[in-house]
Amino acid sequence: MSKKAEDTDEARARAETARLLFARPPHFMLGVARLDQLPEAAGPEVAIAGRSNVGKSSLINALTNRTDLARTSNTPGRTQELNYFELDGRLRLVDLPGYGYAKAPKATVEAWTELVFAFLRGRATLRLVVLLIDGRHGFKPADEEAMTLLGKAAVPFVVVLTKTDLVKKPELARRVAEIRAALAKKPAAWPEIFTTSAKDRLGLDELRLLMAGLLEHA
Repeated sequence: MSKKAEDTDEARARAETARLLFARPPHFMLGVARLDQLPEAAGPEVAIAGRSNVGKSSLINALTNRTDLARTSNTPGRTQELNYFELDGRLRLVDLPGYGYAKAPKATVEAWTELVFAFLRGRATLRLVVLLIDGRHGFKPADEEAMTLLGKAAVPFVVVLTKTDLVKKPELARRVAEIRAALAKKPAAWPEIFTTSAKDRLGLDELRLLMAGLLEHA
């Protein structure tokens, strides 16, 4: 078999692994408000982070081909816990509380931040943070703070742009270039940037493939 054929077969096998991982019924495990409530570590975990109302729940639902696995809301700041979802008993997604919602009580924001940082710093099974950025607006100061937090916790992260169906292609290209330049200064950041739309289902297969790839090193 030629090298090209081997590479093609390997790519197909990885794509099938990703498809099956997200095609099989996922389930909500639990919501965590304190570190002592965290489930026993078992296999790789991927955390989904982003500003309030960036589309975390919508993306989780789209990735898992569900409409109600993660609760969606137009009210920023609704997710106040670390919500755990399990995929095929092999991979866990962790929906983190949204950040950057100025109207939330200060004490609540501080509690979220403390919980999330402690989780990021101490969770040995956490393989990657998927940092969602609203494709319509690009980087905000709160996103810069989140990346600083991830750097301090020494957790690798990948930037995923959401709602890109609402952005014209030239503007999206400029936004991606700007973000890529900013990430060059972040040692914990992956160089690749994903562009997605939960509504139009854009970029979902690529993101599934990325997450499924983490199982190879589990």
